[in-house]
Amino acid sequence: MSQRWRAVGILAGALFLVNVVARLIIRFGFDADDTAAADRMSLGMFVVIGLVLAAVTFVWARRRPAARWGSDVAAAVGVALALTVLVGPLLVGENPFGGGPGTFFAQIWLYLAATGVGVLLGYLLAVALGLDHRSQTLKRYAETKAAKPRRPVRR
Repeated sequence: MSQRWRAVGILAGALFLVNVVARLIIRFGFDADDTAAADRMSLGMFVVIGLVLAAVTFVWARRRPAARWGSDVAAAVGVALALTVLVGPLLVGENPFGGGPGTFFAQIWLYLAATGVGVLLGYLLAVALGLDHRSQTLKRYAETKAAKPRRPVRR
C-alpha cells in the first residue's frame, strides 16, 4: 500500500516540478511585459504535463485495473493541481489570486483539460493496441478456455 502512495506522490511531484520549471523559465528567461512568450511557455508546460500523464497512464493501464490506476492518477492530478495553483505562484514571488478569479479558475480548467487529454490518450492507446489490463485478462481467459478439451455429454 505504501508503494502505491509513493507512486502517486512521485507523479504529483513530477507534474508540479514541470510547472515550477516553466514558471522559473518565464520569470528569469523573459521580460515581465512579454506575455506572448509566457503564453507559449504555459502551452508547452500543458503539453509536457499531458504527455507525462499519457505515458504514465499507458504503463499503468497495462499492469492494473482501470479503477485502481484511475484513482491513483486522479489523486496525483488533484495534489499537483492544488500545488500548481496555490504554491507555484508563491515560488516566483506572485500572489496566487493576484490575476483575479478569472485567471485563477482559467488555470484550473486548463490544467484539468491538459491532464484529461493526456490520460485519455494514454488509455485509448493502450486499449487500441490491446495492451490494457482488461484486454489482457480476457485474452488469457480465452486462451485457457480454448486449451481445455471439450467434455462429452453423457446420456
